[in-house]
Amino acid sequence: MSDTVQVARISDQPLDPAEVEQAVTGPEHGAVVVFTGKVRDHDGGQAVSALEYSAHPDAERFLRKCCAEAAAASGLPVAAVHRVGPLGIGDLAIVVAVAAPHRAEAFSTCADLVDRIKHEVPIWKRQLFADGLSEWVNACG
Repeated sequence: MSDTVQVARISDQPLDPAEVEQAVTGPEHGAVVVFTGKVRDHDGGQAVSALEYSAHPDAERFLRKCCAEAAAASGLPVAAVHRVGPLGIGDLAIVVAVAAPHRAEAFSTCADLVDRIKHEVPIWKRQLFADGLSEWVNACG
């Protein structure tokens, strides 16, 4: 990993935003942006009861690549952890942190990294609906 990629991990354990934030924090940074993605109780007008995330065996390698490229492009420390397995409403699915001397670059780099992770890391989401049906989201693309 690049020395500016502090954490890049897939986990089946509950996520700790403080751990991810601490990984990038330093005295030279006046801004730390931490993004937490949580399981919500609805999607497309349907009530969601839970989610299940599945990952390709190489998903962590893809996550590290996204983080390394974001860190190299920005020169900023980054950290990201994505959860897999069954999650309930309100559980954290992803935590991403970026530190910078100023807030604008931290916000921008964090937003870009979250988008890259969502589109490039092979993690698939199965939504379980309150009516008993389920649906795979973005499983083919």
